[in-house]
Amino acid sequence: MKVLVNFRLSFVVLILLVLVSPVFAQRVMEIKLSSLVPENTPWGQSINRLAAEWSRITNGQIVMKVFHGGTAGGEAQTMALLRSNQLQAAVLTTMGLGTVTPELMSVSYPFLIRDDAELEEVMRRIKPDLEVKMQQNGFVTLAWANAGWVKLFARSPVFTPDDLRKVKLGSSQEQPELMQAFRQMGYQVVPAELNEVIMAMQSGRIDVTYISPVFAAGTQVFGVAKNMSSINVAPFMGGILMNEVTWRRVPERFKPALLEACKNVEKEIETTIAKLDSDALTTMVRHGLIVHQLTPAQNQIWYDETDRYEERMIGGVKPIFNREYYFRIKNILTEIRKGK
Repeated sequence: MKVLVNFRLSFVVLILLVLVSPVFAQRVMEIKLSSLVPENTPWGQSINRLAAEWSRITNGQIVMKVFHGGTAGGEAQTMALLRSNQLQAAVLTTMGLGTVTPELMSVSYPFLIRDDAELEEVMRRIKPDLEVKMQQNGFVTLAWANAGWVKLFARSPVFTPDDLRKVKLGSSQEQPELMQAFRQMGYQVVPAELNEVIMAMQSGRIDVTYISPVFAAGTQVFGVAKNMSSINVAPFMGGILMNEVTWRRVPERFKPALLEACKNVEKEIETTIAKLDSDALTTMVRHGLIVHQLTPAQNQIWYDETDRYEERMIGGVKPIFNREYYFRIKNILTEIRKGK
């Protein structure tokens, strides 16, 4: 009997030791986050700060492991890994986000949204609905950010649509909506992935492409395409996406503070990107880039020319851009411009 009592006592003590041990007292949740952006960029550093903040808020119960610089793959591969829960979160551009919610691609309709103020107001109004659609498709949007503007970089100056029609426009198949849109508008579109733009320019396979100033500076594209048109082609959105399976596992008591940390990073990234764009342009101009400031009349030619092809891009059985969201955005812009 005494042996049995001692055995039971030892068993109880063992259970108590297990329950109070750090392993059981604090179960660690690991979140693998993929980012296409290199770690040594301001955006990469912001993501690292977010990871540290999530760990602080949860007292180390959530550990975010960040795979910088596209080491987990491109956006298509990243989306597949997110859906299979091999990755739990990712920093994505419009292209990746648009595969979850195609309605978002209407924001990138060429020459529709013209400046930061317009983009900010459009996103303020449509973002809640987009987030609902994201969630319906199995994802939670932790943060949004304007990642800059797509511009035309060319071997020779491009002032009007007629100038663009005379040359070969390089377009990435990773941006199918923009590629189709330019084709519908009658431009000579040549497939050219972003990592081969310089070689395509040097060989004469393409004469012009549309990319952000930060990308043009980082890849030295401006060394060949020395002419940039000032007009904004389309905004370049970014966001942090998490699959809903993972978000449901996050303890409810932490969620408000975690989302607040994401909002702070969102503001930080937008401020950083604006400065990066400006610094990139300054650097490129110093090294030979020519920025062609289009006149208001020249800008209007682009807007009017694009309007001519509206039905081709939002009509038919398979429109390039979502018709409902296109008109929602267009109505918001009409309202804004009337008030200017």
